[in-house]
Amino acid sequence: MRVLAICLLGVLAGCATRPPATVEVQVPVAVPCVRKVPERPQFEFDRLPADASDGDKVLALARDWVRARKYELELEAAIAGCR
Repeated sequence: MRVLAICLLGVLAGCATRPPATVEVQVPVAVPCVRKVPERPQFEFDRLPADASDGDKVLALARDWVRARKYELELEAAIAGCR
């Protein structure tokens, strides 16, 4: 009888203890670093017919250089936000 009473008291004592404290764990979560992707410009050179003259191709490339440079700078700025 004493053994049963001691076992019951042991079980009740175990229930009276406090549960372990809550531990906060920080887990890194992947987040996209680029909010807005710059829109690719419509290059004049891409719209030239296959049989366009060399002069027309050179002029189209010269006019597209400004658009391409602006687009390149926008892309670099977007990528710089990821570093």
